[in-house]
Amino acid sequence: MGLHHIELIVIGGSAGSIRAVRTIFQHLEAMPVPILMVLHRPAQDPQSNLQSVLQSACRMPIVEPKAGTRPLPQHIYLAPPNRHLVVEPNKTLALSDSPLVHYSRPSIDVLFFSAADVYRQNTLGILLTGANQDGAMGMKLLKDAGGITAVQDPADCMIDTMPRAAMQLATIDQVLTARQIAEWLNENFVGIPE
Repeated sequence: MGLHHIELIVIGGSAGSIRAVRTIFQHLEAMPVPILMVLHRPAQDPQSNLQSVLQSACRMPIVEPKAGTRPLPQHIYLAPPNRHLVVEPNKTLALSDSPLVHYSRPSIDVLFFSAADVYRQNTLGILLTGANQDGAMGMKLLKDAGGITAVQDPADCMIDTMPRAAMQLATIDQVLTARQIAEWLNENFVGIPE
């Protein structure tokens, strides 16, 4: 399955996902497309805490975007605490204070819905370990739009509710451990020009 048409990667995770993301990032080469990421985090999370924990494992810069940011290749954009991350029709990023979705803000579904709407078949969605169903409907919408989907193997998850919910709603293209996700992305992306 080639990924040469992919223009955007979106990643979501909840309980246990910091460990999973660090594993992915430790093995991930610089990607020729932007990565947008929602990890459930406390509303009062100090601004740079999660960002610095992840950055120490990653080759690419991790930034918390501001409204109007245009995502760049070889960059990772992490949703700030207590704000939804949204892809606008002009492919810039917006931050929203709209209500919680699945008890969460930022919500994975909010990001995935907007990415599916704007990037359609050129989107790759990755859903990691987590304890609720946030992201499952977003994965279905991504798949319905022609995008490519991957979930963390439930056997590799701290809590497997999230990937299992996605697997019940949609035919998922890849079911992989956290490390295998990085290897799969490297095999399919590295060497592709930006």
